[in-house]
Amino acid sequence: MEQNLLIEIGLPISLIIIMAGMGLTLTMRDFRQVLLYPRAMIIGSLAQVAVLPLLAFVLVWLLRLPPALAVGLVVIAACPGGTMSNVLTFLGRGNVALSIIVTVIASFVTIISLPMFTNLALDLYVARDIEAPVRLPLVDTIITLFVVILLPVLAGMLVRARKPWLADRAERFVGLFGVVVLAVLVALIVWQTRTEIVTLLVLAGPAAVVLNVVGIALGFAASRVFGINARDALTLAIELGIKNGTIGLMVTLTLLDSYEMAIPSAVYGVLMFAFGAGLVVYGRRATAPSSGIQRR
Repeated sequence: MEQNLLIEIGLPISLIIIMAGMGLTLTMRDFRQVLLYPRAMIIGSLAQVAVLPLLAFVLVWLLRLPPALAVGLVVIAACPGGTMSNVLTFLGRGNVALSIIVTVIASFVTIISLPMFTNLALDLYVARDIEAPVRLPLVDTIITLFVVILLPVLAGMLVRARKPWLADRAERFVGLFGVVVLAVLVALIVWQTRTEIVTLLVLAGPAAVVLNVVGIALGFAASRVFGINARDALTLAIELGIKNGTIGLMVTLTLLDSYEMAIPSAVYGVLMFAFGAGLVVYGRRATAPSSGIQRR
């Protein structure tokens, strides 16, 4: 019973706090600054909400993942970036304003795109194996994501506009809180699937690694194709490689009620920190005085 309450009530509340923390970092100046150079914003947003989820379906086919893990991989691929991508962009000396705006745009679009991609994955990989098809209720999911994503972000922005000193203090707490929540959820999933965790990790681990590498490579490749400067390219690579794993865990654990489907989000949520650290090191070296990286 306590475990169910932790997932059904504690997880959405935790996500509301995390998304409000994202809003605390936003000002209208951020929006104006990025709108002056919209190319990177548009490309990053499209890659985040459409291209990467579609590539996840390709990975499922190539890696021959079992149904539950296949759905879970699509779910995490369809998730937006999170506050951690904004933090890593800052540490790597990328374009923080661009990172925040792409995260916010993707978070808003995710309200509709995430349940659509999830239901497509359920139809392709799960429905054929059972008599009663599993579906993610579209309207209920949109409402849930609206409440836990959009409203908290707007509330955080309001606090930033009215009381910036309070936003500065709360922002530090929320970042740490997000890491703690993810760690607790990963531990819970490991415990719930302890009898088969090794098998699941063997299957989901490579898929999560490949998805992470594909996201990062997509950020750099798209930037090169469309002539985006090196600093923004790094930002998009981080944004596409660092996902909001908490959203993926909420969808799989509360709306789909499946610990197995949650495995890809949990594995990805852990592995992305290693890849993120590598991108930070790369970014800081690239912005050394002798590197010639472009900065705005």
